[in-house]
Amino acid sequence: MNILSLQSWVAYGHVGNAAAVFPLQRLGAEVWAVNTVQFSNHPGHGGFRGQVFEAGLVRDCVTGIAERGVLAQCDAVLSGFLGNPGIGAAVIEAARQVKAANPRALYCCDPVIGDRGRVYVGAGIPELLRDEALPLADIVTPNQFELEWLTGQPIATLADARRAIAALQTRGPRCVLVTSLATAETPEGALDLLVAEGARAWRCRTPRLAVHFNGAGDTIAALFLFHRLRGGAAEALSAAASSVHGLLRRTAEAGAPELLTIAAQEEFVAPGTVFPAEEVA
Repeated sequence: MNILSLQSWVAYGHVGNAAAVFPLQRLGAEVWAVNTVQFSNHPGHGGFRGQVFEAGLVRDCVTGIAERGVLAQCDAVLSGFLGNPGIGAAVIEAARQVKAANPRALYCCDPVIGDRGRVYVGAGIPELLRDEALPLADIVTPNQFELEWLTGQPIATLADARRAIAALQTRGPRCVLVTSLATAETPEGALDLLVAEGARAWRCRTPRLAVHFNGAGDTIAALFLFHRLRGGAAEALSAAASSVHGLLRRTAEAGAPELLTIAAQEEFVAPGTVFPAEEVA
């Protein structure tokens, strides 16, 4: 399995490619990583150093890969945080190049826009994701806030979520994974993940942890893509949700400030607890 992953990179911590590449490799995938930024750490720490790369650098790296004659062997493209609209355009071009070389390749777009009621990416990026990336994507992995933003539909119930997903599917992506969902039907102390492919949908419910870690969304998008390439959406949801919950639980138990992606790596291949996916109407 070959996956082209175009995402950010941090030297300290695990977000973007630093959250996605190792879990994919641990599961046996070859990852062609193209970094869109190089930061010292996630900006959420209150400060960081580094830079957003030029779109030309992203294009050059993808062109160099294409010149090796291997794009037809690429099974999927994964994209996440975009530093600016120019890089976004380069990422979308890369996905088109791969799909032209291998029409069976999947494009998984993690539409990083914001969370908890706040947009935290630069001007023009949310619109580029909505208007240009989504129509090309086969899989999208928004959180609840991002799904609401992309569709303009508030979500309070499971039915609301199903309607918003259906609206998103009309724009292109057949498979939509909502990576964190809290509705009227979600019990206190729990967190739901919801995936829909075509007209069918499945929910996976895990215990809610009292901590938040940067990079969890990047990790689950990568893991879901890997397992979806190997099987169905329900199986991919269960596997990805179980692995990420195990990673988060072990990180919380250790009191670590960043995801223990290396120390907890067995959670990627054999999760300590498996949470089943149940079909919902």
